[in-house]
Amino acid sequence: MSDNERSGSMGDDELSLPKATVAKLISEMMPNDIVCTKEARDLLIDSCVEFIHLIASESNDIADREAKKTIAGEHIVSALKELGFEEYVDDVEEVYKEHRQQQKDRDKRSSRLEKTGISEEELLRQQELLFEQSRLKFEAQQ
Repeated sequence: MSDNERSGSMGDDELSLPKATVAKLISEMMPNDIVCTKEARDLLIDSCVEFIHLIASESNDIADREAKKTIAGEHIVSALKELGFEEYVDDVEEVYKEHRQQQKDRDKRSSRLEKTGISEEELLRQQELLFEQSRLKFEAQQ
């Protein structure tokens, strides 16, 4: 059970998905000659939220059994298998793999800046100097 469920600070009525985003996804997935009513969109949103609750709850139970305090991607994959959604596992694992690679790439970019050995103040000074040079060059062309 999550902290929000325990404290009651956020009821199920407050949990939803962005309607505009869901409407865009629906329009991208459906053939052009098919129209989706607002009621159908809202039902789809409610179904997705319920599915997320189901997977999150099962993932939490799996994490608890492993004495983990954080739900990891592996717990979600296990939850899908335990709940009978095996047909989604390959796709979820592929997306999870891509996500981890993106995180590694992002970490490499941020650590590259840290490895330069230049302080933040020096970087700001260099940036200001570049801006000043650019401004002077622009003004000279005017």
